[in-house]
Amino acid sequence: MENILALYPPSYEASRRRFRENLDRLKVFWPAASLFSHRLPGDEDLTIDRIEAPALTANERVLVFTTGEHGIEGFVGSAMLQRFLDTILPQLDPATTGLILVHAINPWGMAHRRRTNAANVDLNRNFVLNPSELDPSFNPEFARLDACLTPAGEIHSLADSERNFSNQFSALVEELGRDAFWSAARLGQYFQPKGIHYGGDSLQAETSHLLQIYESALRDYAQILHLDIHTGYGPRYQMSLVNSVYEPRSSADLAARFDYPIVVAANPDEFYAILGDMVDCLYRLWERKYPHRRLYATAFEFGTFGETLEGQIRTLQTMILENQAYWYGCSHAELENQVKTDFCELFAPSDAHWRVKAVEDADRAFAGILQANGFVKNK
Repeated sequence: MENILALYPPSYEASRRRFRENLDRLKVFWPAASLFSHRLPGDEDLTIDRIEAPALTANERVLVFTTGEHGIEGFVGSAMLQRFLDTILPQLDPATTGLILVHAINPWGMAHRRRTNAANVDLNRNFVLNPSELDPSFNPEFARLDACLTPAGEIHSLADSERNFSNQFSALVEELGRDAFWSAARLGQYFQPKGIHYGGDSLQAETSHLLQIYESALRDYAQILHLDIHTGYGPRYQMSLVNSVYEPRSSADLAARFDYPIVVAANPDEFYAILGDMVDCLYRLWERKYPHRRLYATAFEFGTFGETLEGQIRTLQTMILENQAYWYGCSHAELENQVKTDFCELFAPSDAHWRVKAVEDADRAFAGILQANGFVKNK
């Protein structure tokens, strides 16, 4: 168990340092492997780091592995990327397989243990091919939820805040219906810059950089496999594979192909819908410019508070409180620490059992997906 728990880094800096140190081990198999560090604007030492290891003789396939799109989720993402390197790397064929490994798409969020970037943009609502899609009039129902989801003012009591949320939630569900409430809350919004799930008013620097990486992968390789790591939604002790709505194969078909128990599509029937989703954007880019390539992209979604109604409400309350504390503060330090601790537990759980089970789920998904897509041989 100690070896498993050591996969989870204590800080952004420690995670980035370990990632960079992996370059030498990759060079053993891919001599031309290189490390690139894309520094973000500002005074802080924040970089989107990636290692590119080009195939040696033929660009048959490339595996793209990304972490930390929602910054704080990068701690679990770092663990899964390191696990991949420790267990899967020796099974790949460097002659025909390239690697693009991305550490912390959102380094500011990871360093500050927030989900958004420095502009409060949820990057997974910002991935669009045309910036005009970032339309303030999109998702008008969010405006009806805004007072509930974006409370203003300093937090004085968790009990009072939770009671206020519960009263507003009950009234809104009665008015709109439960499905409409959850859809509006999660879909993404582009008019409330201090709100949750804010998709921004322009493409973010992080988004533009990743789109360039995806463009090169689609251009240079015949087959692209993209694995992205997220936390927060779904059953607590069973990771879900969340596919794009643009993936043509059914969830049931992919679950059978991968021998994995939970595979869903990002639609209201199986998971929930999102505008500006990164994996969706990759599929749209593929359909528009590279349909002759083979693509499969998916998100590993490690649930934390659970998928019951109680768990969903707790998840939303925790996100609201953290966002309110960031903008308006708390009346005392102990309260602020509690809000931050709860938020960390939502997206980077400290429970040892959870961490071990998450790695076990990732191992099973790695094996099933890579075998089904021809990246490793069947055992």
